[in-house]
Amino acid sequence: MTTLHRSAPRRWLLATALVLTLTTAPVLAAPAEAAIGDSFVDNFDSHNGGRWHKADGWSNGDMFNAGWRADHVWHNGGVMGLNLDNATCPGGCSGKPYAAGEYRSNDLYSYGRFEVRMKAASGSGMVTSFFTYTGPSDGQPWDEIDIEILGKNTWQMQTNYYTNGVGGHEKIINLGFDAAAGYHNYAIEWWPGGTINWFVDGRLVHQEDGSRGPLPTRPQRIMMNLWPGTGVDDWLGPFRYSGQKTATYDWVRYTRY
Repeated sequence: MTTLHRSAPRRWLLATALVLTLTTAPVLAAPAEAAIGDSFVDNFDSHNGGRWHKADGWSNGDMFNAGWRADHVWHNGGVMGLNLDNATCPGGCSGKPYAAGEYRSNDLYSYGRFEVRMKAASGSGMVTSFFTYTGPSDGQPWDEIDIEILGKNTWQMQTNYYTNGVGGHEKIINLGFDAAAGYHNYAIEWWPGGTINWFVDGRLVHQEDGSRGPLPTRPQRIMMNLWPGTGVDDWLGPFRYSGQKTATYDWVRYTRY
């Protein structure tokens, strides 16, 4: 979750943040109880509570400067939106000064193609994301595969993955367009044979084959969030609130392999 290779202090900070996430977020269904999802397309015409839930009432740890609020996830005009603002939160937004939206799948998903059409938010200190994640809250070790648009430069995309809590596999991709100016298609293709491919508008932009560290193997949730950072200015740049920010998602598609 930073430019190219993360430094040792950065790895420690993110690991700490995840531990805090797992202690503050509600415990989700263990793999034996959670369904392993099949292929689907969701056009986000409305909220599908059978497929998704809105994070509400907690924060993801020290480097996240916002608490999640369900009312900061909305559906309108065929898109799903995530807001970030300084709304007053019940209980103080877990002690954070800002409120933001996060959308999580109810089911876990294994190997396949994870696709999204989205428009990122622009501004220093922020992250717009589409990723897969599992961890102790699912009764599993921490595995994750990331697409992140850093608001400080929305002409770039950052990829990363974690296996058993070990990351440090970042890569910065030059997009050739402004991800905050319009909708574009982003995809993660996760193969059981040991390859992860990242695509932008159908074009292969990055591949990991395990040569930089073992690849994830465990079923994961599909997730999207928008958040401001704190204490990570070297990565995201400083966050200075200048009014509500919004990231929007046109659709999500998963094809099981």
